[in-house]
Amino acid sequence: MTQLPLSGLRVLELGNYIAGPTAGRLLADFGAEVIKVERPGRGDELRNWRLHAGDTSMLFRTINRNKKSVALDLKTADGRAAVLDLVRHCDVVIENFRPGTLEAWGLGPETLEEANPDVVLARISAFGQTGPLAQRPGFAAVAEAFGGLRQLVGEADRPPSRVGVSIGDSIAGLYAAFGVLVALHENSVRDKGKRGPLRDRVIDVALHEAVFSMTESLVPDHLAHGVDRQRVGGRMEGIAPSNAYPCADGTSVVIAGNGDSIFGRYMRAIDRPDLAGDPGLATNAGRWARRDELDHAITEWTTERTREEVLKVLDAAAVPAGPIYTAADICADEQYRARAMIQTLPVDVGGDEPADVGFPGIVPVLGARSLPVRSVGPELGEHTREVLRDVLGRRDDEIETIAGGRA
Repeated sequence: MTQLPLSGLRVLELGNYIAGPTAGRLLADFGAEVIKVERPGRGDELRNWRLHAGDTSMLFRTINRNKKSVALDLKTADGRAAVLDLVRHCDVVIENFRPGTLEAWGLGPETLEEANPDVVLARISAFGQTGPLAQRPGFAAVAEAFGGLRQLVGEADRPPSRVGVSIGDSIAGLYAAFGVLVALHENSVRDKGKRGPLRDRVIDVALHEAVFSMTESLVPDHLAHGVDRQRVGGRMEGIAPSNAYPCADGTSVVIAGNGDSIFGRYMRAIDRPDLAGDPGLATNAGRWARRDELDHAITEWTTERTREEVLKVLDAAAVPAGPIYTAADICADEQYRARAMIQTLPVDVGGDEPADVGFPGIVPVLGARSLPVRSVGPELGEHTREVLRDVLGRRDDEIETIAGGRA
């Protein structure tokens, strides 16, 4: 692909941690020039999260790939003036501070619009920009609880658990990037390009609402039928048999044999024709009622076979199944390689020389393989001089003043 789909789009990212930077990363992946503003000296706190060596974590390198880093202090007049000047040259601003923070810095929506009447502003916060909880702080963990997801994760006889990644932040970032593209599209088609009102160009993403939107029919089931879904571990309530099962070699597989037509093939594949022909198991409702019986039968079969043997039999019977992968498994898998979903780039890992490290590819795929990851998350302030000079036309002495000698 000679030109990426979002080439020519310039984005100013004022966010930190995961949600805002995820939105910026998605836009950068497809060609947008994303200028990430970080605090001088310390930078985005994500640089130190899960830091095993060196001074920048692989988490930061991953979420902030394909971006430029500019070190500016938004608490100073020079820093704020530089940011406002950058807004004049950007199409989009992304921020994920607590509501009111930008306004306190003199960088609220009206000020940004005055600087750039066409700017699109994506705002991510715990509870949104309005409502009685708008000013309350909160990370993804709180949003996952408030949004109804945490109550559904884990075993029924244990306290609610969480998934192993900041899923609430990532979902919010996805919605913010989607909202940006929606607003840009609307701007391009409204009355032959006539600018819409500011309210239509402010994307307000609340972490808890992003999580809530993933809970499917949780609320409709409650209101329509008085049903409150409960934690069911590796199962999915009302759907059976679908679970994780141990194998003889100490690994596990997930088998989703819950479709009515699939179920018969599934049971015959595990040598249980009696279950395949049982009329009481012909529908999901009947299978859910007898889920323990079914899981017991399946476990008896899987524990006598290795993971490879289990998957070979089920694949031959066209039963959806897959291994529960570790990071090492993913790195060795030919499907990931075939679609360039792990891409190797040189990166500082705290040693004397950079090391070649594999990073996740770009989703969605355009064509047959992932687009190339152009660069990992940058060093703090790596592009300060370049951006202030090339985008804003600032002189070297001005850059030194703005950046405090760190450019």
